[in-house]
Amino acid sequence: MPGFTPGKRYQPPFMPFKRQPFKKRALATIELAVKGPLFGCRMCGNCLLQETALICPMECPKGLRNGPCGGSTPERCYVDESRPCIWYKIYERSFQLGREARLLEVLPPMDWEKAGTDSWGGIFDRVKRLGIRNLFSHLTSGEPGSVSQTLDSIFRPVRQPDWWQGDAKYHAPAYAEPVSELERRLKAGEFVFAAEIAPPLSINTDKLRRNIAALKEHAAALNFTDNASSVPRMSSLACSAISLELGAEPVMQISARDKTRVGLQSEVIGASALGIRNMLCLTGDSMALAPGPKGRMDIVDIDSVQMLWMLRRMRDEGRYLDGREIKTPPKYFLGAAASPFASNMKFQALREQKKVNAGAQFFQTNAVFDADALDEWLNELVKRDVLDKVYILIGISPLKSYRVARYMNDKVPGIFIPAAVMKRMELAEEKGNAEEEGVQIALELIEKTRGKQGVNGIHLMAVGWEEVVPRIIEEAGAAKSSKLRALKGGIPLGIIQPDE
Repeated sequence: MPGFTPGKRYQPPFMPFKRQPFKKRALATIELAVKGPLFGCRMCGNCLLQETALICPMECPKGLRNGPCGGSTPERCYVDESRPCIWYKIYERSFQLGREARLLEVLPPMDWEKAGTDSWGGIFDRVKRLGIRNLFSHLTSGEPGSVSQTLDSIFRPVRQPDWWQGDAKYHAPAYAEPVSELERRLKAGEFVFAAEIAPPLSINTDKLRRNIAALKEHAAALNFTDNASSVPRMSSLACSAISLELGAEPVMQISARDKTRVGLQSEVIGASALGIRNMLCLTGDSMALAPGPKGRMDIVDIDSVQMLWMLRRMRDEGRYLDGREIKTPPKYFLGAAASPFASNMKFQALREQKKVNAGAQFFQTNAVFDADALDEWLNELVKRDVLDKVYILIGISPLKSYRVARYMNDKVPGIFIPAAVMKRMELAEEKGNAEEEGVQIALELIEKTRGKQGVNGIHLMAVGWEEVVPRIIEEAGAAKSSKLRALKGGIPLGIIQPDE
């Protein structure tokens, strides 16, 4: 069991894809002999230990290299419950050591040509270029920052190759005018409603078209999920194209789980050419949630942060990942998921800041059932100077039954339903009016959420109950209008209770 990693689980090292020269094989053997017992090294050839508090991120079952997924918890990994969430442990140790700022650097996806080879060779090459005498001089000069600058000059070019060049800075979009109707409304200061529609399981689009037609007059944009819970459905791209055909603004979701870096770049070029202007970048639910037979659960080629970085650069710099020029770059408004209640809110806020730095322009959160506790997460974002750089749509999911509430609370990573809400749904189920109670809870959450600092709208996730969305949006709008009339003297203030 490795000494420095809390994973405490042996995983076999990667093998190289081609035969290496004797010197590199010898160096790799020595590196594995040292780093294996200490860090559980898998010989990825793309070592990030310097940035991750000496806990190897390859211990993550998803292979994530830029932070936790939305299912992160302090207790365990939801993909493999026999181990802790490695990224939670990385954040925990980094904050304890005062190294959390290092976690903001956008780290590249693996260069798989290096898998199974040493990472020390690149470091030795950098030392050779600097010169042993210069290295010793800089490390012993005593000047403030000399040691850290010297080490960074050695390690940074190794972990940040020329084709990536990730950093920890905020990158504002390189355009001024809104590229989508959703972006225009948000920039205009409108409190928007977006709604999620589940894609069909077959090629029959009748219900999909009915849902789009019913919701397009109520919602500013319609989201189409991308194989949620790792269950195959019609693609988000196809649903988004149908939405455009019917005159509704789509948000195309993209799950990194199902994408290679080649497939991702190809898909967004095609989607942009079709006129799809809103894209939501997600890591995606693990194949552990899928029905059998299971697909690979140990490797995600790219994560959501890397997706944002790649797509932002394609749009703003007109370059593919391999450096080729894009003569007519794609246009899109980039979004990402946020998970206020997944784990420690301080950790989640840092994760959200990293996404904003990488290119996220709007957030859609996991379903929120405790509006009061949301303030802590928003305050953490304030501390990180994030709120003026991103639009936030709070996820609200109307509960159709007590059984649905129990399933979401117990089984869906990143979602927490307070005991009081669970009790309300249980009592309503016994009385036979669970659906109505679920609607009222959703309306209460919207009312409590509206007006919070940094909240720009609501993202309604009805989970197959799309027919209730127009009512919720209409009644939420009517409640706001009634409250405004009350404040202006149109009706007595006492008629409206604060939590209604």
